[in-house]
Amino acid sequence: MSEALSQLAEHLQLKRPQAVVGVSIALGELTVEVALPHLLSFVDFLKTDPACKFSTLVDITAVDHPERVARFDVIYHLLSMYQNHRIRLKVAVREDDMVPSIIAVHPSANWFEREVFDMFGILFSGHPDLRRILTDYGFRGHPLRKDFPTTGYTEVRYDEALKRVVYEPVKLVQEYRQFDFLSPWEGAQYVLPGDEKGAAK
Repeated sequence: MSEALSQLAEHLQLKRPQAVVGVSIALGELTVEVALPHLLSFVDFLKTDPACKFSTLVDITAVDHPERVARFDVIYHLLSMYQNHRIRLKVAVREDDMVPSIIAVHPSANWFEREVFDMFGILFSGHPDLRRILTDYGFRGHPLRKDFPTTGYTEVRYDEALKRVVYEPVKLVQEYRQFDFLSPWEGAQYVLPGDEKGAAK
């Protein structure tokens, strides 16, 4: 399988050198880094090229890297049932970049792109209906960004007196604990039951 993926990677680099920024094969999967301006044409090539025939869009997601200038990686998973291959596309995106929608090539991208917009705040140019899909209408922020607070900004609850759902700012009943991510056992001297057996050898 890795030989077939290596040949596919070489084919893509040969046929679309402007689009392919880098390739890597790990754990039996091919990842192709794609230049943002060439994304749409590259996805179309993957679908129509006889050596590729990636006709199925499996998923679109993203990863947040707040320390980078290109903060997000938008990631596409594609499947070729004809060639029995899977491929992952990774596109580095700045916070103010617009990613071209691939709905024209894969109509199923519609809801995937809406989810990435809702969860990460990444905008897709050319999308026919880019609005939130998982969070509520008045929701503030994008929950899968790493700087989004774990408590959120708003609490939604049913008010028995008003007989309706109300939205209120989050109020914590106790001081919210700040963790320094250090183990409470760091530096501790302790012996667990059975440790003496290992020391006796």
